[in-house]
Amino acid sequence: MERIETDLCVIGAGSAGLSLAAGAVQMGARVVLVEGHKMGGDCLNYGCVPSKALLAAGARAQAVRDVAFGVTAAAPQVDYAAAKDHVARVIATIAPHDSVERFEGLGVTVIRAYGAFTSGRELQAGDTLISARRFVIATGSSPFVPPIPGIEDVPCFTNETIFDLREKPEHLIIIGGGPIGMEMAQAHLRLGCAVTVIEGAKALGKDDPELAAVVLEQLRAEGAEIVEGQQAAKISGGAGNISVETGGGAVYTGTHLLMAVGRKANTDRLNLAAAGVEVTKAGVKVGPDLRSTNRRIYAIGDVAGGMQFTHVAGYHAGVVIRSILLGLPSKARTDHIPRVTYTDPELAQVGLTEAEARAAHGEKLSVVRFDYSGNDRAIATGKTTGLIKVMVVKGRPVGASIVGAEAGELIGIWALAIANGLKMSAVTNMVAPYPTLGEVNKRAAGAYFSPKLFDNPWVKRAVGLVQKVLP
Repeated sequence: MERIETDLCVIGAGSAGLSLAAGAVQMGARVVLVEGHKMGGDCLNYGCVPSKALLAAGARAQAVRDVAFGVTAAAPQVDYAAAKDHVARVIATIAPHDSVERFEGLGVTVIRAYGAFTSGRELQAGDTLISARRFVIATGSSPFVPPIPGIEDVPCFTNETIFDLREKPEHLIIIGGGPIGMEMAQAHLRLGCAVTVIEGAKALGKDDPELAAVVLEQLRAEGAEIVEGQQAAKISGGAGNISVETGGGAVYTGTHLLMAVGRKANTDRLNLAAAGVEVTKAGVKVGPDLRSTNRRIYAIGDVAGGMQFTHVAGYHAGVVIRSILLGLPSKARTDHIPRVTYTDPELAQVGLTEAEARAAHGEKLSVVRFDYSGNDRAIATGKTTGLIKVMVVKGRPVGASIVGAEAGELIGIWALAIANGLKMSAVTNMVAPYPTLGEVNKRAAGAYFSPKLFDNPWVKRAVGLVQKVLP
């Protein structure tokens, strides 16, 4: 068996592991990267990249259907297999950036095998035993398929398999009304499929209900059947004829089934008990510094049991680089992390929602808002459905919620403000180019100051006095 000694061993070549390995080796550390499956992990192969590519194909089809600006609508001729070819091309275009060749070129030792700890200081991957000063677990997460009676007897897709499907589903049933379920619902609707979404609680239930309702209304208008408050209790049938019975006794029938109810951390193969690493239901137990119960071993990204986003994985990599390579104290935070559901309209959030902010700050909270219908660019492009809410405490934003066109782009300025403790005046001081959707942010910030300026009698008196004395 080959033995390797290194400064850092990264387990998992998804977004978190790749970011860490690239940064660490370029800063001078000896790095071993262990990956038993696909380079690029879930994001490249099964998640962010293919889902956005499929949504883009659906958006093209929808643009043909819509009557607008003197352009006559038509029925799009959808080639579902060709749409999947587009998805494959997008993945193939990005894949070299995440490839073995690129990382070996950077100086990383890449081992293509699953790893398992043999002790708190050693990991075996295939025929190689790796001894490292520090280990970082970055194995990500996998789709969770709940043990619903009958599920084992019917074909069931997850995000790891749906993008390989070449024949267009006549009627897709999706169990789970979170971001993944809703994105896949709209993509398939627009590509010509009937879609039923079954959600046990509230669809898009983690988001502001007022804003989530805008997205759900649009999906229903496009033809989606969205069932809320109904748990899937039994699944029956077979390929091409699948039935889902809910706890309330309703039965929904379709040709294909997609499970999108959540994810589970990938820890089973690692033999973490041998390393003295504690695991919870959410994933590896870590502190704010992302260290596990073994101080030589860290966990980052989805497997760390927190927010499951690619950008969080990259952020975690930066946190542990400071600790592992530079010996500096470094802790992860979550208040400045944005999230986006890439439906049309998009739904974006950073920091506290209105309900969370009211619970945390009570009467200290101010909520300002602005509708897309008041934005000139939105009017010109016909994208007037949407609004922004900003939650403000003592002049500083503590949260922002946006639904509408390009919400994922617009949320960035509020993530910047919250991350750096900026005041609302930092946004009002910004000059946004006209006409852009970016003015939505500036107008929302202006709405915070408007009452203080325009409804304040002392301001009016001061202005009147100044006008009298000015030459």
